[in-house]
Amino acid sequence: MSKIYIVRGIKIMLDRDLAELYGVETKVLKQSVKRNISRFPKDFMFEMSEREHT
Repeated sequence: MSKIYIVRGIKIMLDRDLAELYGVETKVLKQSVKRNISRFPKDFMFEMSEREHT
């Protein structure tokens, strides 16, 4: 099963799937990104709306 989804017309991976890929908890992944945000492209991360979750 693919862990790549199309949302807003772009390919994405959910934070939980990316965390699993790296072998860390989702919380740890998100904290690391926030601490090092300057190392990531501006469009690296966004929050999906409630409607997009379903």
